[in-house]
Amino acid sequence: MKTGILGGTFDPIHLGHLILAEEAMDAAGLDRVLLVPTGCSYFKEGQKVTDAKTRYRMTCLAAEGTDHFLVTDLETKRSGNSYTADTLRQVHAAHPEDELYFIAGADTLVMMSLWKDPEVIFHLATILVAARGDEVNAADLLAEKQALEQRFGARIRLFTSRNIEISSTQIRERVAAGRSIHFLVPEKVEQYIRDHGLYRES
Repeated sequence: MKTGILGGTFDPIHLGHLILAEEAMDAAGLDRVLLVPTGCSYFKEGQKVTDAKTRYRMTCLAAEGTDHFLVTDLETKRSGNSYTADTLRQVHAAHPEDELYFIAGADTLVMMSLWKDPEVIFHLATILVAARGDEVNAADLLAEKQALEQRFGARIRLFTSRNIEISSTQIRERVAAGRSIHFLVPEKVEQYIRDHGLYRES
Protein backbone atom coordinates (compact mmCIF):
# COMPACT_ATOMS: atom_id res chain seq x y z
CA MET A 1 0.00 0.00 0.00
CA LYS A 2 1.20 3.49 -0.84
CA THR A 3 0.69 5.72 2.18
CA GLY A 4 1.14 9.47 2.16
CA ILE A 5 1.92 11.41 5.34
CA LEU A 6 0.88 15.02 5.72
CA GLY A 7 1.87 16.66 8.97
CA GLY A 8 1.11 20.10 10.29
CA THR A 9 0.07 22.12 13.28
CA PHE A 10 -3.46 22.16 11.83
CA ASP A 11 -4.51 25.11 13.99
CA PRO A 12 -7.02 24.75 12.43
CA ILE A 13 -6.88 22.31 9.54
CA HIS A 14 -8.40 23.92 6.44
CA LEU A 15 -9.43 23.12 2.89
CA GLY A 16 -5.98 24.00 1.56
CA HIS A 17 -4.51 21.11 3.56
CA LEU A 18 -7.10 18.69 2.21
CA ILE A 19 -6.68 19.85 -1.38
CA LEU A 20 -2.91 19.38 -1.07
CA ALA A 21 -3.46 15.83 0.23
CA GLU A 22 -5.80 15.04 -2.69
CA GLU A 23 -3.36 16.43 -5.24
CA ALA A 24 -0.53 14.38 -3.76
CA MET A 25 -2.71 11.27 -3.92
CA ASP A 26 -3.45 11.84 -7.58
CA ALA A 27 0.16 12.67 -8.45
CA ALA A 28 1.70 9.60 -6.83
CA GLY A 29 -1.19 7.15 -6.97
CA LEU A 30 -1.42 6.94 -3.19
CA ASP A 31 -3.93 4.64 -1.53
CA ARG A 32 -4.37 6.80 1.54
CA VAL A 33 -3.01 9.81 3.38
CA LEU A 34 -2.30 9.94 7.10
CA LEU A 35 -3.01 13.38 8.54
CA VAL A 36 -0.62 13.98 11.44
CA PRO A 37 -1.33 16.90 13.78
CA THR A 38 1.92 17.91 15.45
CA GLY A 39 2.31 17.54 19.17
CA CYS A 40 4.92 19.98 20.43
CA SER A 41 6.62 21.56 17.44
CA TYR A 42 10.02 23.15 18.01
CA PHE A 43 9.24 25.35 14.99
CA LYS A 44 6.45 26.97 17.03
CA GLU A 45 8.45 27.78 20.16
CA GLY A 46 7.30 31.05 21.68
CA GLN A 47 4.03 30.99 19.72
CA LYS A 48 0.59 30.34 21.13
CA VAL A 49 -0.74 27.05 19.78
CA THR A 50 -4.11 25.46 20.52
CA ASP A 51 -3.84 22.33 22.66
CA ALA A 52 -3.03 19.10 20.85
CA LYS A 53 -6.27 17.28 21.69
CA THR A 54 -8.37 20.08 20.18
CA ARG A 55 -6.31 20.19 16.99
CA TYR A 56 -6.49 16.41 16.73
CA ARG A 57 -10.27 16.48 17.14
CA MET A 58 -10.66 19.09 14.39
CA THR A 59 -8.47 17.01 12.09
CA CYS A 60 -10.66 13.97 12.74
CA LEU A 61 -13.74 16.01 11.88
CA ALA A 62 -12.10 17.18 8.64
CA ALA A 63 -11.41 13.59 7.62
CA GLU A 64 -14.90 12.29 8.36
CA GLY A 65 -16.76 10.95 5.35
CA THR A 66 -13.62 9.95 3.45
CA ASP A 67 -12.12 6.49 3.30
CA HIS A 68 -8.70 7.63 2.11
CA PHE A 69 -7.90 10.21 4.78
CA LEU A 70 -6.88 8.78 8.14
CA VAL A 71 -5.84 10.69 11.24
CA THR A 72 -3.16 9.56 13.67
CA ASP A 73 -2.39 10.85 17.14
CA LEU A 74 1.20 9.57 17.09
CA GLU A 75 2.63 13.03 17.62
CA THR A 76 -0.04 14.46 19.91
CA LYS A 77 0.49 11.53 22.31
CA ARG A 78 4.29 11.65 22.17
CA SER A 79 6.04 13.61 24.91
CA GLY A 80 8.62 16.23 24.03
CA ASN A 81 9.18 17.80 20.65
CA SER A 82 7.64 16.26 17.54
CA TYR A 83 10.15 15.09 14.96
CA THR A 84 9.29 13.78 11.51
CA ALA A 85 11.99 11.10 11.71
CA ASP A 86 10.38 9.65 14.85
CA THR A 87 6.94 9.68 13.23
CA LEU A 88 8.21 7.90 10.13
CA ARG A 89 9.91 5.29 12.33
CA GLN A 90 6.62 4.61 14.11
CA VAL A 91 4.55 4.45 10.93
CA HIS A 92 7.10 2.15 9.31
CA ALA A 93 7.17 -0.11 12.38
CA ALA A 94 3.36 -0.34 12.36
CA HIS A 95 3.08 -0.83 8.59
CA PRO A 96 6.42 -2.25 7.38
CA GLU A 97 4.89 -3.35 4.08
CA ASP A 98 3.75 0.17 3.11
CA GLU A 99 5.59 2.50 0.76
CA LEU A 100 5.74 5.81 2.62
CA TYR A 101 5.49 9.21 0.96
CA PHE A 102 6.09 12.38 2.96
CA ILE A 103 4.13 15.31 1.53
CA ALA A 104 5.86 18.67 1.75
CA GLY A 105 5.88 22.13 0.25
CA ALA A 106 8.84 23.51 -1.67
CA ASP A 107 9.66 25.81 1.25
CA THR A 108 9.86 22.75 3.50
CA LEU A 109 12.21 20.82 1.21
CA VAL A 110 14.92 23.47 1.42
CA MET A 111 14.94 23.11 5.22
CA MET A 112 14.84 19.33 5.54
CA SER A 113 18.59 18.78 5.69
CA LEU A 114 18.54 20.75 8.95
CA TRP A 115 15.86 18.57 10.58
CA LYS A 116 16.59 15.91 13.16
CA ASP A 117 17.91 12.69 11.57
CA PRO A 118 17.37 13.71 7.92
CA GLU A 119 19.02 10.50 6.75
CA VAL A 120 16.22 8.53 8.45
CA ILE A 121 13.55 10.64 6.78
CA PHE A 122 15.03 10.17 3.32
CA HIS A 123 15.61 6.45 3.89
CA LEU A 124 12.07 5.68 5.06
CA ALA A 125 10.02 7.86 2.71
CA THR A 126 9.85 9.28 -0.76
CA ILE A 127 9.41 13.04 -0.51
CA LEU A 128 6.48 14.40 -2.52
CA VAL A 129 7.05 18.10 -3.06
CA ALA A 130 4.23 20.41 -4.05
CA ALA A 131 5.72 22.85 -6.53
CA ARG A 132 3.47 25.90 -6.73
CA GLY A 133 5.88 28.41 -8.20
CA ASP A 134 5.25 31.05 -5.55
CA GLU A 135 7.46 29.79 -2.73
CA VAL A 136 10.89 28.89 -4.07
CA ASN A 137 12.63 29.73 -7.33
CA ALA A 138 12.38 26.75 -9.68
CA ALA A 139 16.14 26.63 -10.26
CA ASP A 140 16.81 26.74 -6.51
CA LEU A 141 14.28 23.97 -5.94
CA LEU A 142 15.88 21.69 -8.52
CA ALA A 143 19.33 22.43 -7.11
CA GLU A 144 18.17 21.52 -3.60
CA LYS A 145 16.52 18.35 -4.91
CA GLN A 146 19.75 17.27 -6.60
CA ALA A 147 21.84 18.12 -3.53
CA LEU A 148 19.63 16.02 -1.25
CA GLU A 149 19.61 13.14 -3.71
CA GLN A 150 23.39 13.16 -3.87
CA ARG A 151 24.00 13.66 -0.13
CA PHE A 152 21.34 11.35 1.31
CA GLY A 153 20.25 9.18 -1.60
CA ALA A 154 16.88 10.87 -1.21
CA ARG A 155 13.93 9.95 -3.42
CA ILE A 156 12.19 13.22 -4.27
CA ARG A 157 9.26 13.72 -6.63
CA LEU A 158 7.87 17.10 -7.60
CA PHE A 159 4.22 17.56 -8.46
CA THR A 160 2.24 20.57 -9.57
CA SER A 161 -0.08 21.96 -6.92
CA ARG A 162 -2.63 24.73 -7.06
CA ASN A 163 -1.86 27.88 -5.10
CA ILE A 164 -4.64 27.93 -2.49
CA GLU A 165 -4.57 31.24 -0.65
CA ILE A 166 -5.75 29.92 2.72
CA SER A 167 -3.74 29.90 5.93
CA SER A 168 -4.50 28.87 9.49
CA THR A 169 -3.27 32.27 10.67
CA GLN A 170 -5.78 33.97 8.38
CA ILE A 171 -8.57 31.78 9.72
CA ARG A 172 -7.73 32.51 13.36
CA GLU A 173 -7.61 36.23 12.61
CA ARG A 174 -10.97 36.14 10.85
CA VAL A 175 -12.61 34.34 13.77
CA ALA A 176 -11.09 36.81 16.24
CA ALA A 177 -12.49 39.67 14.14
CA GLY A 178 -15.96 38.09 13.97
CA ARG A 179 -15.68 37.36 10.25
CA SER A 180 -16.89 34.28 8.38
CA ILE A 181 -14.63 31.28 7.71
CA HIS A 182 -17.21 29.52 5.59
CA PHE A 183 -15.63 27.86 2.52
CA LEU A 184 -12.20 28.02 4.22
CA VAL A 185 -12.58 25.00 6.51
CA PRO A 186 -14.81 21.91 6.40
CA GLU A 187 -18.29 22.61 7.78
CA LYS A 188 -17.80 20.32 10.78
CA VAL A 189 -14.58 22.11 11.68
CA GLU A 190 -16.31 25.48 11.36
CA GLN A 191 -19.08 24.28 13.69
CA TYR A 192 -16.55 22.91 16.19
CA ILE A 193 -14.68 26.22 16.27
CA ARG A 194 -17.96 28.04 16.85
CA ASP A 195 -19.25 25.63 19.49
CA HIS A 196 -16.02 25.70 21.50
CA GLY A 197 -15.36 29.41 21.17
CA LEU A 198 -11.93 28.90 19.61
CA TYR A 199 -9.78 31.77 18.36
CA ARG A 200 -12.05 34.43 19.81
CA GLU A 201 -9.06 36.32 21.18
CA SER A 202 -6.55 37.62 18.69
